[in-house]
Order: sequence, then structure tokens, then C-alpha cells
Amino acid sequence: MTSHVKNTLVTTAAIAGALAATTLFNTTTVKADTTSSAPVTTTTSATKDTAIASAQAKVNSASAAVVSAQAAYGSASTAASDAAAKTAAASASAAATSAATSSAVANAQAAADSAATAKSTADANLAKAQSTAAATSRAKSMTSAAVVSAQSAVASASAKASDADSAVASAEAGQTVTANLMKSDHPTQASAAQQYFATKTAIVKLLPSGQVQITIPLTSGLEYLTEVSYNGVDATFTKTGDHSANITFTADPATSYTLAMTIDITSVMPFMPIMHEKALLDVDTTIFNGLLAAKSDADAALTSAQAALSTAETNAATVAQVASNAASAATAAATVASDAAVVATSAATNLTSAQAANSTAQAALTSAQAAQSAADAVLATAKANLDSANAALTSAQAELKSAQNIVVVTPASSAASSASSATSSATNSASSAATATSNVASSASTTTVTSAVVATPATTKKATSSTPASSTTAKTLPQTGNENQSALVALGLAILTLGIYPMMKRKHA
Repeated sequence: MTSHVKNTLVTTAAIAGALAATTLFNTTTVKADTTSSAPVTTTTSATKDTAIASAQAKVNSASAAVVSAQAAYGSASTAASDAAAKTAAASASAAATSAATSSAVANAQAAADSAATAKSTADANLAKAQSTAAATSRAKSMTSAAVVSAQSAVASASAKASDADSAVASAEAGQTVTANLMKSDHPTQASAAQQYFATKTAIVKLLPSGQVQITIPLTSGLEYLTEVSYNGVDATFTKTGDHSANITFTADPATSYTLAMTIDITSVMPFMPIMHEKALLDVDTTIFNGLLAAKSDADAALTSAQAALSTAETNAATVAQVASNAASAATAAATVASDAAVVATSAATNLTSAQAANSTAQAALTSAQAAQSAADAVLATAKANLDSANAALTSAQAELKSAQNIVVVTPASSAASSASSATSSATNSASSAATATSNVASSASTTTVTSAVVATPATTKKATSSTPASSTTAKTLPQTGNENQSALVALGLAILTLGIYPMMKRKHA
């Protein structure tokens, strides 16, 4: 039992004792010759007994209501005290939790913000890395295509160079072409030397200088044809037999050449002079024109294509490395972004948990405060009921006092009986009040508040007069009741002591 409840019960006992003592002090037989401040009514004994009994019943009922209200007030006080203690504990817990969770929430919020920033940065880096990887991948594809194209160009240039080389090689090896010796002054008539060139052909070779080497096969008459020159340069004779030889000279590519020839046939025809003839050699050597240039161009194109291929391959290798690095960077950025997302999710979860803990503590405090408010409301109601019960008790006591002050007019023979009856009624009422007050004190000394035993009104029995009503005509006033007053006072003091003693004992404890 809390100290608040003990104080309540002790106070209850004290109040009950005081009320009982007050009731007992006021429950006396009124003297006929005593002037009372209360209004005095003259009536019969039966009517007074009835009024006293009714007033006593109201006092008893009001006393019981006071005890019950006091018990309810004590219970409500206990509940309010417990609720206040719980509210204080919840408030302390909420304060401690708030202090702890505030830091946790702040830290979690900071961690969540940092993680979110890191995730955003990682996502941006990932996007950039992926964009770079895509760009380098496209560049790689382009450079790979350039390599393929360069390889194709090289192949084509190589083929052209090969064809040019073959053409030049064939020209350099020499080609047999049609050749005729015509009179220089009559190009349509055969030269006198034509008879010695029976094949009517010439072997043409392309020289590295771009000139051509022309060889005329002399099939006979070597002994007669003593000299051949072109542009003042003697041709070379290479004997191929006793009467044959190959006559060779060098010239620029052309369609005909004028040769100076000396024919000496005086050995067989002494009367013939030595002939100096200019013969026109009709032979087309322009077939070799452009072969060397074509070969040079083809070689240059091949060289350029090869250089382009080399550049393309170098670029492709470089771009491929860049693309590989970009792909690796994108993969690493994806890993960082994934890790950042995990950290951000964890931080958000921690933040939610911290906020939930704080909310739970605040909810507990709110619930405790609501419970305290409800307990306080119950306590206020119990206090109002107790005040109402005390007011009712005071009213009932006033009514009882008024009833006790009634002056009864009876025949002399019945005066003693009436006084005895009034004294018995007062004694019974005092006994009932003492019983109720004793129960209140007993309840105050225990740990559980129980309903007080409320005494029922005492039944007032009229005494049978032993003297005929006509035996005396004198009025007999009611007895003073002094013979019962001492006992009643003692009983009230005893009850009051029961209420005061626990208070004194607790004060000196």
C-alpha cells in the first residue's frame, strides 16, 4: 500500500471518529427547562421517536455513503498515484529514449544522406562510364571497319601494283611487235634493206629509264649492212650467225624511227656504189607508254594503302584498348553503384528503425499521460462524491439534532417511560454510530479498503407506563440523560482516538 493510501485511510478513520463523537455528543435528552438554540417543537413521544428514528436512519445511511465515498476516493487516489508514477517513468523513458534515439536518428540521417550522395555519385559515374564504354565500343567498331576497309584497299592496290609489275616485267622482258623498213622519203615503199629483215618484226624491251630498247633481227646480208645508227648513235650488232645478227638501239617510245644505214655490195657488184640510205622503221613502241607511271602509281597506292592499313590497325588497337578500359571502368562503376545502393538501403532502414524507436517511446508517454488523465478524472469524481456524501451526512446530523430537540408533552404517569424510551433510542443510535465508526477505523488500519458496516436505525420501543394516565395531572419533563452522556462521550473519544492514533504513530515513525 502506498503512503498516499495510508494517509487516506488514516484521515478516513479520523474523520469517522470525529463524526461519531459529534453525533454522540449531540444525541442527548433535552431538558425541559433548558433553552436550546434549535427550534423546539412540542409533540407526542411517538411522533418524536419516529422523527428520531427517521433522522438516525438518514445519519446511518449518510455515514455509510461517506465511508463508501472515502473508500472510492482512496482507490481513485491510489490509481491516480500509480498513473502519475507510470507517467513519470514513461516520461523519463521517453526522455532517455529521445536523447538516445535523437542521436541515433541524427547519425542515421547523416549516414543515409551520405549514402544517398555516394549512390548518386556512383550512379553518375556508372552512367558516364557506360556512355564512354558505348562510345569507345562504337569507335572500336568504326576502327575495325576502317581496318577492314584499309585491308581491302591494300588488297586492291596490291593487285594493281602486281598487275603493273607484271606489265612492266613483261615489257622489260621484251615483246615482239611488227616492224617494217620503209623508205624515209616514200613511207609507203619498202626500203632496200627490207630484204635483210625477213621476219618484219622487232623485239621491244622497256628500260627502267622509261626508254625502249628496239632490236631488229637481221636474218641475212650481215656482210653488206655495215652500219646502222639512230639520231647519230650507232646501233649495236650482235651476231647470231655468219650472215645474221640482232641490231639494237635505244630510243624513246614512238611509232616510227628513222635509221641511217650504209649498204656496201661492191664485193659482189663492183660497179655499184656504197649506198647510204635512210630507212624508216615502222614499229609502235608506245605500247609501253605509262607502264612505269602506272607501276609507280600502283606502288604508291599500295604503299599508301599499306600505311593507311597500319594506321587503321594502330588506331583500332588503341581504341580497342580504350574500349576495354572503358568496359572495365563501367563494370567497376556498376559494382560501386550496387554497393552504394546496398549501403543507402541499409542506412534508410537504420533511420526508419531509429525513428520508430523514438515514436514508440513517445506513444508510450502519450498513453501513460492519457491513463493519468483518466485516473485524475476518476479521482475528481470520487472527490466530488465524497464531498456530496459529507454534505448529506451534515444535513442528516442536523435533522437528527432537530428531532432530538423536540419537546414531548405526556401525562405524568408516562413521563418516566418516555424519557427512558428517548434515552434508549439515543443509546441505540450512539451504539449504531459507534459500530459504523469502528468499522471505518478498522478499515483504515488494513491494506484493503472495504465497505463500512452501516448500523441500522435502532427500533425505539415505548415503555409501558405503570401509572395510570389519570393518576397525575402534572407535566413531567423529559429526563436529562446525564446518566448516559458520560458513556457516550467516552465512546466518541475512543473512536476519535482510533483515528488519531495511527496518525500520531506514523508521524513519530
